[in-house]
Amino acid sequence: MCRAATELFLLVHLSNRFFYPVLNREYAEQIARDWNIRDERSGFAGYVLDFDVDSDYLSSFEIRKVGGANHLEYWIPAEGLEEFNRHIQGDIRVITQFSRPAELGPDKQELK
Repeated sequence: MCRAATELFLLVHLSNRFFYPVLNREYAEQIARDWNIRDERSGFAGYVLDFDVDSDYLSSFEIRKVGGANHLEYWIPAEGLEEFNRHIQGDIRVITQFSRPAELGPDKQELK
């Protein structure tokens, strides 16, 4: 069976009630670079992953605009992650990684 796939970029917070795969690299990098490196729950690191998901399955979820024009994401309920994982097609690729800069100390939220 041949199915069309949709390319997604994602960022995950394991403590969230939802999994938020985002639909473009620019937004994913913004989250990873600007938010996750300052977040202890993320280990002060952010990763952008690239993977394909069965588009028929994704069509059951609404695309949500959560900010600017490029802030588009799906909200996948955490209890549905096993089903979501079954619809991933091919490999999951790490395409970008961001780490907390040394000048951003453990108690600081802004760069010096």
